Order: sequence, then structure tokens, then C-alpha cells
Amino acid sequence: MDYSRYFSLFGALVYAELGAMIPETGGIYVYFRKMFGEFVAFLYGWSAFSVINTAAVAAIAFICASYADAFIHLPQFSEATVQSYHWHIPFIGDLHPLENFGVKMLASAMVVGLTWLNYRSLKAGSALQLVSTFLKSAVIGALVIGIFMSGNGSFENFTSALHPKTGGALLSGIIAAMTGAFFAYDGWINITSMAGEVKNPQKNIPKSLFTGVFACIIVYLLVNQAYLYVLPVEKIAGSELVAADAIAVALGKTGEAIVAAMIVICTFGAINGNIMATARITYAMGRDKVFMPWTGKDHPRYQTPGNALWLHGIWTIGFIITGSFDMLADMFVFITWISYGLGAVGIFMLRRTMPAAERPYKIWGHPFVTILYIVFTAFYLIITVYNDISNYLAHRQPVINSLLGLVITALGVPLYYYYKSKAARNK
Repeated sequence: MDYSRYFSLFGALVYAELGAMIPETGGIYVYFRKMFGEFVAFLYGWSAFSVINTAAVAAIAFICASYADAFIHLPQFSEATVQSYHWHIPFIGDLHPLENFGVKMLASAMVVGLTWLNYRSLKAGSALQLVSTFLKSAVIGALVIGIFMSGNGSFENFTSALHPKTGGALLSGIIAAMTGAFFAYDGWINITSMAGEVKNPQKNIPKSLFTGVFACIIVYLLVNQAYLYVLPVEKIAGSELVAADAIAVALGKTGEAIVAAMIVICTFGAINGNIMATARITYAMGRDKVFMPWTGKDHPRYQTPGNALWLHGIWTIGFIITGSFDMLADMFVFITWISYGLGAVGIFMLRRTMPAAERPYKIWGHPFVTILYIVFTAFYLIITVYNDISNYLAHRQPVINSLLGLVITALGVPLYYYYKSKAARNK
């Protein structure tokens, strides 16, 4: 049972009320400022820059470059060289910057190129996004239809496994699988960051949230059912490039190369879309002078948030070089869901402190749905930390991903007081 889709929908219900009630550009940053005050809002804005948005872009770039590597064979260092050079973070783990070095260099180059494109022209970035969205839809449709029409799979894979897990191992497996699902579903929240630029936001933000989440769920389920049709669950779990492996079973090696190229096209567009949207919160914080003021300046010629874009690009490349896809995805999802849970808590606070505020949309099933969402989020976060620590101690992963995300987020605390004291001196 894929519970992740239900809780993603619950999250959309929560943020539909907030987006319709507070239709201002900045999204969660603005909501937290009204709910919890400047400190929590700043920490969210810092985490959005330092973990959530940049790690997400880095993870997508990693996927894109990994699929490109399937047919262009990027250069790599030997395993001995990779292991001989690492950066140790006490109590957190080891980073291996030389691991998958060719993939990391290509991913970094794509981030630089697309940052430059969006820096030079918002119209060019938007045009690329429009084209890539059309291509992504075509690719996903061709992938699903091609696999099911091949006849080279078995519907028994949907209900059977060689070594099914039970008890605590099953629970840990479900939570780990949810992290991947949440990574796939995420992005529905981005519309709230642009609420001030949306026509009729009280109506269109809830509509966009529900449409986006439903579309993501349908696509995610179709694609994964197609994979499961041709690959037993054990092979899916051990696959690094599951789309290429699935199409290789369905259509042969030629199909594998074609689908790898198609996935590159899909993820390339996703990198561009995220680069376009994710610098907005940093830009807003800089403009409000609660973060580095130069990040809030428009480029005098191109009229784009150029400084914020390049800061995000540089930080993203740092993540690409030091991380792996699993580390980036886990860290991004963990910190994101802390924010989502806090937003649900804040619903109760705003219902009490702003009872007369206009609410064009109210959460269906509140307070039951909202409380259930908060409880699940807390449970998911606790189990994720437990799994990360267990896997690290068992040498199944080199870094405690969730704790690394928390450490980076905590670095925002001294930054907040620095900018607060600086603002006080300038008055």
C-alpha cells in the first residue's frame, strides 16, 4: 500500500488553505513569518536555500548525468582512489568527492548552463520549460505503453516477492520507500512561492495544488507499475538505473539506450524548472534585508534575480561534488517534511490568532485530517532518523543523511542573529 500518496494529498489540503488565505509571493517563508515569527521564518528560508532547494536540484542533476553516463561512459576514478580521499564530518559520516566524478562534473556543467540561461533571460528559461514539459509527457507515455505492450513481463510481480520482509524490517522498508515517493511527488508546493504573481490566487492556488498532486500520483503509479511488470521487486531494489533496466527487459538493449536518452531529456527539464523557481525565497529574503542584501537585487540589464540564481548554482554544485543521489534525496525530503509538518501545526495557530481572516478554501476534514497529517509527519521523521543511524552503524550508508540536513539547517541560527544585529545597527 502506497500511503505516501494519501499524505501528499493531505499536505496539499493544508497548503491549499494557506495559499488561498495568504496569496503572497514567498510561500512557506511568508506563512511561517505569520505563524511563528521572524526566527522560524528565517530558518525555513535558510533551509530552503541551504538544503531543500539546492539538494533537490543537485539530486535531479545527478539522475540526469547518471542516465547520460549509461551511453556516453563518463570517466571515473578507481575505487582505490575514491576511498583514499574523503572528508570526515564527526558523528555524521564521510563524504567522497571523487566518487562518480565524471557524473558529478556533467551534473555540475548542466547546473551552470541552466543557471546562466535563467540569469540571462526569464523568457528563454520559460520557453525551455514549456518544451521540456511537452517532451516529458511524451517520454513518460511512451515508456509506460512500451513496457506494458512488450509482453515481456509478469503480473505476478505485483503480488509476490522472493524474500518478503516482516515486522520491523517491513516498517523500515516502507519508510525508506516513502522517501523516494515523497521525492517524486514533491514540487506541488512551488506554486505557493509565486502566489503573488498568480491571477485569482484564492481560486487557482488550491486548484493548482490538487491538480498537480493528483497528476504526480497517477504518473508515479503508472511508471512504477510498468517497472514492476518487467522487474521483480528485488531487482528494482538493486537497480541504479531502473528505467533503463526495465526497458532493456521489455525491448532489448537498443530500447535501453533510447530510454536513457529520454530520461536525460525529462530530468534536464526538471533541473531547469527547479532552478527557475527555487531562488525566489532567497531573493525575497535578500530584498527584505534579513539575508545577504545583494541576493535581493535584480540584474540591471536582464531584470532577473541574478545574484540569488548564481548563489544557488554554486551551492548546488557543492552538493553535487560532495554527495550522492541517495544522500541528497534523503536530506532534501527529511528537511522538507519538517517544514510541511510545521505548516500543519501553524494552521491551528492561525485559526486562533486570525479567526476573522478570509479563507476562500478550508481544509476538508479539519481537524481530523490536519492532526493525522501532523502525527504521520512526526512518525515519519523519527523513523527516518532511526533508519539513517542504523544504516550508518551497519556500514550500509556512509552518511547519516537526516542529521547532516539538520546540521546545515542549524547553521542558520547564528546567521539569523548576525543579520538581526546588523539590521539593528543600521537603524
